[in-house]
Amino acid sequence: MKKALIAGGIALLCLIVYTQITIFAVPPIGAVPEGRTVIMLRLNKTNFIDSADAMCVRIQGYVNLLCRGMTMGAVVNATTIIARLPYSETIYKISTGGNTYDQ
Repeated sequence: MKKALIAGGIALLCLIVYTQITIFAVPPIGAVPEGRTVIMLRLNKTNFIDSADAMCVRIQGYVNLLCRGMTMGAVVNATTIIARLPYSETIYKISTGGNTYDQ
């Protein structure tokens, strides 16, 4: 019984994190040359693992510098950032389905 309650509690915690948190990859660009991975509260248009490039592809079908900058600015200003971590290319590639976009 105790193990079932612990397992249920862990499953509930994982569900809450998955639905309320976004891991957002900011690739190295001019404004942030070292890149960043940001853990933030989820917005209605973000996925659990996301990036500005992935959002641009979902919204307009391609990535350009204007879309990337506007998306990053809008996301950062509209949510609460919980943690700033070093850039993770793995997280970036997960968000873009394995694609990389050089701009």
